[in-house]
Amino acid sequence: MAPDQNTQSESAAYGEPRAHPHHIVVVDDDGAIRRLLRSVFEHEGYAVSDARNRAELVRCLDAHDVSLVTLDLTLGGEDGLAIAREIRTVKDVPIIMVTAKASDVDRIVGLEIGADDYIVKPFNVREVLARVRAVLRRTESPPRGLAQDRRNGFRFDGWLLDVSARALMAPDGAAHDLTAAEFRLLHAFIQRPQRVLSRALLLDIVSGQDADPLERAVDTLVGRLRKKIEQNTAAPKIIKTVRGAGYVFAAKVTPQ
Repeated sequence: MAPDQNTQSESAAYGEPRAHPHHIVVVDDDGAIRRLLRSVFEHEGYAVSDARNRAELVRCLDAHDVSLVTLDLTLGGEDGLAIAREIRTVKDVPIIMVTAKASDVDRIVGLEIGADDYIVKPFNVREVLARVRAVLRRTESPPRGLAQDRRNGFRFDGWLLDVSARALMAPDGAAHDLTAAEFRLLHAFIQRPQRVLSRALLLDIVSGQDADPLERAVDTLVGRLRKKIEQNTAAPKIIKTVRGAGYVFAAKVTPQ
């Protein structure tokens, strides 16, 4: 699947390249897509590697300090979702899925396993660049409005969220890993305790995009977070559902 008809002409229309401290890996079995995205990213000043399959991606991850991966979901018979799951088990690197799979189910599954964004082919390279910049900003900076308390932690129901380390500690002291999206969601709740938050608002906070049919992805993300912090996910006491309105973080939050 090729980019849209404006992509080729737009890829050369960005002015002078700029240097960035980020390394991006483009994973796609379509050589034209790899060459296009590599050219676009390099023109923007990013260091770029490309990979046709899982084996080449693993070599790139081992050889470089990778800042972000763009990943196709169909790699010559290999399962891109399985590859994304594998990445998530070994590295906390942002993943943007770039794929021809356009159904809501595919998008939700992609986000459920920890992808930070999802772009459907054919794509516009300007949109891809905007999404890449947004994901890199979110993963290298504290959430909007939190620069003043980046070193602080927050306690709730015996749990501790260390904002600077992006670490979640259980009441018994055990550490729990959070994906980038899970951290942003929990942090959004902690900043707004005892307030009903709509799915559209949460989606905007988590993804940095305007709400769309992927509001259902928020339900999936909330479910993942509940499995980590609730004693009984069937009767949650910390993140409660408000029927027809969204969610409320019911626990008392105490800044550290």
